[in-house]
This record gives sequence, structure tokens and C-alpha cells, in this order.
Amino acid sequence: MRISDRRPAARHQGQAPPRRAEPGHRGRTRPPGHPGGRARAARRHPPGHPLVRPPAPAPRPQDWFAEQLVQVLSGRRPVHALLGHARQAAYEQLIRLAPHAPLGAEADGRPGPELRGVGSCRPRADVLEVFARVETRGRTRALAFRLERSAAGRWQCCAVELDTPG
Repeated sequence: MRISDRRPAARHQGQAPPRRAEPGHRGRTRPPGHPGGRARAARRHPPGHPLVRPPAPAPRPQDWFAEQLVQVLSGRRPVHALLGHARQAAYEQLIRLAPHAPLGAEADGRPGPELRGVGSCRPRADVLEVFARVETRGRTRALAFRLERSAAGRWQCCAVELDTPG
């Protein structure tokens, strides 16, 4: 008998042929009905037991303040949104700057100002000096501010500076 005359083994007659790996697959095949990765995940986390994820880290104070200042200086938020977060001198500076919306609000379909980067240095443990790059109207603007931690442990803005338009 020649090799080409052999018929398939009897065990495959009347049954579906064995599954073959798809191109690019590692060659492992699972029999039909075998639980895959999702079924295993479901077994590890039975119904009624939610997946526990670690809490998202709190934003750094310099990032939060930079975003708030951009919102106020673009006219998107009122100055009083920072009332409890700014000391008197910084608040008065914001009152002088905000009515002019120096970072520009959305107009003519252009996107509003975008925070492009925030950096900081820490001269003391309870002080942060922060600088931010803000892109608005096709220009990059500079924003600088100082944060100090109060006796209650909250960060407060003590000074705000914005580059002069030129």
C-alpha cells in the first residue's frame, strides 16, 4: 500500500476536522467549547463582585491651579471661582486681568486656550513656584504663579504673572 492510498483514520469520520491555527497564531488550538481568556476572567471575578481598581491619583496642585487660572484668564470661569484658593494680592491681580480675557476665549470657531506644559520648582517644602505654557490664538504664552501651603495644609495662590502681549 502506498502512502497516498491511505484514508483518514476512523476517529475523524462523521466529526468535524480538527481546528487549525489561523495564520499569525502561535499554533495552539483549543477544542470547541474551551473557555478562553474572558471566561477565565469571569471565573476570577464572580458576578456581584466588582473589579477593584486602585483610586486615580489626585492631581498635583500645580496642575490643578494652572488649569483653573487658564479658565479664569480666558473668560471661561469667573474670578470668584478662585476666591478661597487665592490670597488677597493674587486675587486682586486676577480681578485686574480677567475682564480683558488675556488668554482669549473661543471665537470664530477657533479652539480656546490649551495648557501645553506645567513645570515647577520647590524653593521650600511649603512653596511651589510654577510656570505654564499656554497655546492660544496660534501663539504660546507664559503664565507664572506661586503657591504656598497654608497652616491648614491647603495650597493657595499667592502671585500671578502673565507675559505681556507683544
